[in-house]
Amino acid sequence: MGRRASVLIVVLAAACLLALTGPRTSLGRDVARGARAARTSDTPPGFWYGTDSQYVNVSGPPPYKTPVIGGAYGGYIGMLGKWSYFLRCRVSPPTWSKINSAQANLNFQKYDKGVGTAGYWFMGGPGVDPRYNGTVEEANNWGTRQAARALSNMRGLPADQRPIYPIMFMDIEFPGNGPASDNGWNTVYTSPCSGKVRHHHIPASVDRAVFNGFWGYIRATHNLTPGVYSARGTWRTIFGTRSASSVPHTPQWTFEPETSNLSNAPSGWCLRGIAGCAQFFGGVTRSSKFAVMWQFSGGGGVRNGIGDFDQIDGRTFG
Repeated sequence: MGRRASVLIVVLAAACLLALTGPRTSLGRDVARGARAARTSDTPPGFWYGTDSQYVNVSGPPPYKTPVIGGAYGGYIGMLGKWSYFLRCRVSPPTWSKINSAQANLNFQKYDKGVGTAGYWFMGGPGVDPRYNGTVEEANNWGTRQAARALSNMRGLPADQRPIYPIMFMDIEFPGNGPASDNGWNTVYTSPCSGKVRHHHIPASVDRAVFNGFWGYIRATHNLTPGVYSARGTWRTIFGTRSASSVPHTPQWTFEPETSNLSNAPSGWCLRGIAGCAQFFGGVTRSSKFAVMWQFSGGGGVRNGIGDFDQIDGRTFG
């Protein structure tokens, strides 16, 4: 979420990846076209391409290169934990690639490329808090407990995988799956893992208190800056458009718009070859220093056949 491999090497790497993932579907042909059209660097200087979450086949030897798009592997963002796993619901474990995180850290520490590894926590809203009582105070406590667990999980990682990027992100979104399709931001459940609704509607002020609890704990107890991953529409649905939604000084990682064709990998905050620029939220714009990352392909159902790709502005926080 950079690039100096020759076009031939990039094409061969993409072909190998496609051979591993199955027949040459129309999506596969799009990926191949993306490899042929790959640029050798992101622009302007200080921007990098990277990946997040699931393992992606990043080529070596070091310094490592970004698959398909080409150039230096600029960073990895992995899931430090999630509320449902924290509360022992029957869900899959957090998504963390020990290989990609080590590759990103080596690129940064030894070759001065990219920003290294960053971490995020998949947040639960007030409606999945086991102690939910509808108050701002308890919502704040729930955010604090999640932050404490995120830091504990981070400290437990091997040294070569540990995040070195100075921002820890809250992932605030609607996953659309169990045990709570909205992660408890707009709906209160009978218990965190039940999937059964107690009642709908949570005031924006109570939602914001969870955010504040996480933000405040990270800021007060660690030399990390708290950040947030979300999208404009999701953000407004949860926090509205008034004071509870305002986060102009919190670093942001967004995921809209997205493309399945990696030949459209962005330059700056806008896609190449097609219309579409990163949409930040809560008072942050593309010109703000708090606009720091964009998941431009692979997330939210916009698949590219390889994985989640991100653009990172490393000029301020990298």
